[in-house]
Amino acid sequence: MKSTVQPSPAAHAVGSAMPLWKPVLFATLAGGMGWGIRGQYGHETGAMIAGLLIGLVLTLLFCPRANSLTVARAVALGTVAIGFGGSMTYGQTVGLTHDAPLIGNWAALRWGMLGLAIKGGLWIGFAGVFFGMGLGGVKYRARELFFLMLGLLALSFVGNWVVNSPFDPANKVLPKIYFSDDWRWEPGALLKPRREVWGGLLFALIGLLGYTLVVRGDTLAHNLGLWAVVGGALGFPLGQCLQAFHAWNPDIFRGGFWVTLGPHMNWWNHMETTFGATMGAVLGLGLWLNRRHIAVSELSNGGNEANTSQALRPAVEWLLLTVHVSLLVTTEFFSVPWVDALYDFGLVLGFIPIIAVAHGGWWPYLLMLPIAALPIVGKTLRQLVYTERGIPLLPGWLIYVVLPLTVTTIAALMFARAAHRDREAHTFLRPTLLLVTWLYFGLNFAFFHFPWPWMPWTARTPNAIVFALCALGLTAAAWQSRRASLPKTSIRTND
Repeated sequence: MKSTVQPSPAAHAVGSAMPLWKPVLFATLAGGMGWGIRGQYGHETGAMIAGLLIGLVLTLLFCPRANSLTVARAVALGTVAIGFGGSMTYGQTVGLTHDAPLIGNWAALRWGMLGLAIKGGLWIGFAGVFFGMGLGGVKYRARELFFLMLGLLALSFVGNWVVNSPFDPANKVLPKIYFSDDWRWEPGALLKPRREVWGGLLFALIGLLGYTLVVRGDTLAHNLGLWAVVGGALGFPLGQCLQAFHAWNPDIFRGGFWVTLGPHMNWWNHMETTFGATMGAVLGLGLWLNRRHIAVSELSNGGNEANTSQALRPAVEWLLLTVHVSLLVTTEFFSVPWVDALYDFGLVLGFIPIIAVAHGGWWPYLLMLPIAALPIVGKTLRQLVYTERGIPLLPGWLIYVVLPLTVTTIAALMFARAAHRDREAHTFLRPTLLLVTWLYFGLNFAFFHFPWPWMPWTARTPNAIVFALCALGLTAAAWQSRRASLPKTSIRTND
């Protein structure tokens, strides 16, 4: 089954000349904004914002002339996979490094940072592998992906049993390697230990890395997965260093300009933004170093191969879409025990999308646009209309749900139809990057209660400014890529 792909020189025409600073800078902006916004919207589905933005900007830089459907599948695969790690609990792990009772406890600080490195590496690692699977030229069949996902689920159960058991907090019995708060750090405290699942994801990720390299010979997927692990393992502790330093050194923040700025700093959100920026930079670096393994052909070199490899009939695609969206909406916005038990685990949540994206013609575009947006618009509506009651019901539904989903659905259907005519990837990458950048910035800005910098500052204002700068930078990335993707005959020179 092993197959090593030797990409054609044409596949690297853009990537080989790509300066390092571009993928690093723009992936930093995409990851920082995406992961910072994720903090308002939750684990699995919120993380997809960062995966989507990073995937769009990197493919726009490295393969704008490739087949649209091939690139859309790669971006969508990375978007889905970055949600797998959202099943991990990490709040108490962060707490080990900055909670008031543990200030000055260096052992707890080191243990918490180690836990964040492990969880961060696992979280981003899956995204790197699946993103690389979409760009590495190795063809993964639908049946193969079905059994691969089953294998990952089985490995996760084994890993949870081996690493994250026993778990009996009523009798103060916890796993030997446990990164949430426990009585080792606070012997006399009344604690509520959390069940951890990082061991299961560790086993699954190791299995996935081994499969892509040893069985399938997919060098890009394996290498980019390792770089993603490094990005997450660096990003999570580095971001938390900011928050922990603030908690451990309060006197520093009681003088100078901190007297004015300090009350408006949301350190948790700055931690998340730093995490995202760091892992985005490392992913950009990793793809640049492995750019010779990118194996997506230009249209003039067999780009229609992506369309002929489509395995799912439209009727099957729409059936899978109906099932997935129904379960997604139920688990996000309603309380149905059996659905929550089934679909609240990242690997299960991504089971249908991974197969449908890899072998569907409609799914990649629908996943990137309306499906990814659905939980975000719903949570924005729930917060602003139903919880805070800051806007009437009808305008709230129109502005925060109907309009975004209508625009993203129409865009997805247009791009999917165009892909059947063998369009180049930049024809959807640039408008999609602009659309989702400003969509998620706008939704989050509303969630922040519109903290304009010229208005009295709140704890949301500094983060909003950072996200605005990131959005402007991603807009610049979309604009500057226009020249690189134009036909050579249309580029004027003075020669």
